[in-house]
Amino acid sequence: MAMETRPEEPEAAPAKEVVVAEVLSAEEEVVDKETSQEPAIQAQTPGKKPALEAALAAEAAEEAGEKKAAVQEVEAKESSVVAADREDPEKKALDELKQLVRAALANREFSPPPPPAPATADAAVAPTEEHTSKAEEAKAEEETAATAVVEPPKAVVEESAPSIKEEEAEAPAPTLPTTEENAIAVDDDGAKTVEAIEETVVPVAAPPPEVDDAPAAESPKKEKENEKATAPAAVAPSLPPAEEIFIWGVPLLGDERSDTVLLKFLRARDFKVKEAMTMLKNAVLWRKEFGIEELLNEDLGIPEMEKVVFMHGIDKEGHPVCYNVYGEFQNKELYAAAFADEEKRKQFLRWRIQYLEKGIRNMLDFNPGGVSTMVQVTDLKNSIGLAKKELRQALDLLQDNYPEFAAKQVFINVPWWYLAFNRMISPFFTQRTKSKFVFAGPSKSAETLFKYIAPEQVPVQFGGLSKENDPDFSTADAVTEITIKPSTKQAIEISVTEPCLLVWELRVLGWDVSYGAEFVPVAEDGYTVIVQKARKLVAVVKDSFKIGDAGKVVLTVNNTSSKKKRLLYRYKTKSSTDSI
Repeated sequence: MAMETRPEEPEAAPAKEVVVAEVLSAEEEVVDKETSQEPAIQAQTPGKKPALEAALAAEAAEEAGEKKAAVQEVEAKESSVVAADREDPEKKALDELKQLVRAALANREFSPPPPPAPATADAAVAPTEEHTSKAEEAKAEEETAATAVVEPPKAVVEESAPSIKEEEAEAPAPTLPTTEENAIAVDDDGAKTVEAIEETVVPVAAPPPEVDDAPAAESPKKEKENEKATAPAAVAPSLPPAEEIFIWGVPLLGDERSDTVLLKFLRARDFKVKEAMTMLKNAVLWRKEFGIEELLNEDLGIPEMEKVVFMHGIDKEGHPVCYNVYGEFQNKELYAAAFADEEKRKQFLRWRIQYLEKGIRNMLDFNPGGVSTMVQVTDLKNSIGLAKKELRQALDLLQDNYPEFAAKQVFINVPWWYLAFNRMISPFFTQRTKSKFVFAGPSKSAETLFKYIAPEQVPVQFGGLSKENDPDFSTADAVTEITIKPSTKQAIEISVTEPCLLVWELRVLGWDVSYGAEFVPVAEDGYTVIVQKARKLVAVVKDSFKIGDAGKVVLTVNNTSSKKKRLLYRYKTKSSTDSI
């Protein structure tokens, strides 16, 4: 064979290289022209450059101002969003707690579970009878199923028996052909073949007795199932309505005061909804078990205890103040009435809970914006030591069932040993509760109280000027406070322009102070009247002076000590015919 030779292709590479080289040279020429024209353009417009720069600078300043305004707007929106986020968690937690309370009321979860039914002989026999009936029912079902399976073939045999006899008479054969064999043995005539299939297949496929007997066999089972299905619906009792629960006279839902109550439990558990719900449920169950509603109407007959616990006045924010004076238990009879035995201790606890419940309902307002907490002042002067177990039980009871009712816990006349005792019991309090505690020793007790309670609201026994059944002054009469420097005299002038009866009272916190009073008339020919000679001041002083002419009453307090003193005083004018 001759070898075939392919013609050589012409080389085109040099042409491509030439084209590329031309393109590159053309691009370089264009670039050179552009660069050569730029200086010319710049040289042609030298006067426009400052104006352009000024315009660009003004535009940049305007853009910077717009950006700054946009940033400030964004920051304002972010701050508002942050503020909203701070408020939302409280509202969100409150809404979640409401949903849990609503579900618990519908399911009656605030009621104690019913006691278990006692086991009886009938209860022991009942399961056996039930088991027997179930066994009989299962047996009947098995018989029914067996009947349903066995009976249809009998019906088929009875129906097909006459046809078999006829076939034996017409054409005797040693064996009986099946339905399929009969269909094949027929002549080739199509009509006869169809007739043979109809005669042999139709009676076997749908015999009348099979259709009638099967439902009859299954009817007892269906009747029993229908009875079981309908019996519970007929006997089931109607569901009880949703439970309505009140706590401190306020419903848990459906009242504008309800939110205030629920928020107390949320705050006590740092807005952890499930823990707050558990606390609320336990508090409601405890109130039912303790019988709070019935307790309010009981006459516990311990009037002496009103010296131990009593309500008096309000603080500077309007919270009612409750005083606890445990030093009164130095009275042996009073102590025996409260702690002599277990029965009396329970009675005293019931009385204390009753007093607290009445104070909450009579003095607190659960409406939005109202006062729903109180100040607790505990005087530990001459207080006796209580058993740690009893104290722990009382603290747990109050903390678990009366959450967030103390705006402030002020302990006064605290002995040195109590601080160590407080460190011992402090683990039993939450951090939020401990933040409300204030402690003051004997020398600082009155001064500490005045930080939270005005002197006219503080009882005399705690350093204030408030007294019960005082005919001249009440808690509405404001008190003026003055600090007297060491070794200094303090003069108080009260001017009077018309005849009247002037009444005043004062006290100084501390010792080494003397007090005097005099009347100085305005008339030049008048004379000074000494109302009170200088004497040592040891308690509250109340004086009066009947004034007939215009003048002034001068009260003088001399601090002879080396420490500053706090002076409290107030006065009022009355008709000259009145007497103190």
